[in-house]
Amino acid sequence: MVNISELQISLIAVGIVVVMGVIFFNWLQQRRYRRQAEEAFGQKHEDVLLRADMPADMPTEEGERIEPRLGSVQSQEFQPDLATELDEPDKPTEVVQAGEPIEPIQERIPDPTPSSTPDSTPGPTPELAQASFSESIARPNSQPVSQPQPVSAPGSGESPPSTVKVQVPLRSARAGNRVDYVVAIHGETVIADSSLAVMLQRKFDFSKPVRWLGQRAPDVAWEEITSQSQGRGGYVNLKACLQLVDRAGPVSEVNLSEFRDMAQNFSMSLNAVADCPDLHEAYAQALALDEFCAEVDVMIGINIISRDGGALTGAKIRVLAESSGFRLGADGMFSYRNDNNAVLFYLSNFEPAPFLPDTIRTLTTHGITFLLDVPKVAKGEMVFDQMVRLAGNFADTLGGIMVDDNRVPLNDNGIQKIKQQLIAIESRMSSRHIPAGGEIALRLFA
Repeated sequence: MVNISELQISLIAVGIVVVMGVIFFNWLQQRRYRRQAEEAFGQKHEDVLLRADMPADMPTEEGERIEPRLGSVQSQEFQPDLATELDEPDKPTEVVQAGEPIEPIQERIPDPTPSSTPDSTPGPTPELAQASFSESIARPNSQPVSQPQPVSAPGSGESPPSTVKVQVPLRSARAGNRVDYVVAIHGETVIADSSLAVMLQRKFDFSKPVRWLGQRAPDVAWEEITSQSQGRGGYVNLKACLQLVDRAGPVSEVNLSEFRDMAQNFSMSLNAVADCPDLHEAYAQALALDEFCAEVDVMIGINIISRDGGALTGAKIRVLAESSGFRLGADGMFSYRNDNNAVLFYLSNFEPAPFLPDTIRTLTTHGITFLLDVPKVAKGEMVFDQMVRLAGNFADTLGGIMVDDNRVPLNDNGIQKIKQQLIAIESRMSSRHIPAGGEIALRLFA
């Protein structure tokens, strides 16, 4: 049996007292904090969300939050306008009272704006030809931007063709007639053509074509100044012209500003006066012209595939194309030209592989495509008829049929609808004094 000394008993008693003291102190602290919490949060507030009869103009205590509620809105100073959300600022606001049935709002779906992205080179490339019936064409410097929206004419089937179609580049804005930003330079003395040598070398510095025009006497015609025209005397008047739009899109404000500064500095070096149009107006005009070009910049394609699904040989295609008047170019496409050597339409491979002179003999393909670049061809309806006739001859000779990219045969009704679209585009261009195939059109769609 263990004997406990008086010292041990004392230590145990002291430990018990200390523990009890700590427990009692913690109980007092907890009670005090509970009392403080009840005093702080014990006040009852009326829930404003449950107050159905509070008047609209009832004053509130300072700092009290006003909760949103349904009810009469006649006394409210602001009411969201649903018409504003729908881009209809003139439509009156309709107030819906609580408890009234709410009719669904029908959204206005705008008509899609066709767009496409032809290449910025003077003529179509094999990639452009393939994209005309298979996929969108990426292009730089686009405004705003959406994927191409093909406009097709129906064939004999119910599904609309996507090969025989109109493709529109990615561009933006309203139509205009001014093609260049022109700085007129007037000198008190004759301006030597040799002083223009440096300026002529900067024609690629502003992302768009630059031209210089000169007038050797006040009563003579303007002529374009090139490196070949130097050495024939001087000019009394000059025009520095920066093209506003091409197939890559509109000119930028930065390039406009740099071009204006270049023309001003050049005129100051000659002690001449430069008349510079407003930059903001010129940029707005560029956007306007670019949108118009986007609406009429179309390429029409017609496909020919084998009737039995077999392959067509490149050697036979080349013989038939060259005997029909086509020429094979380094770009991998055949071009059909008029007596003035202007391209009327193209013949390309239905598949991605281009028609290259070194490989066309061994090449096989499942189809070919005829392409008509509408804005760059004068009398497009006549050229289209000629292209359709040639396509029919190719189809008969190669044992193929004219189809869209869904392989739906193309009938006379579909061809006629394509022609009507083409005529409508030409009419729009003529109304803007930019006839298809004309000098201005060839510059804008180069």
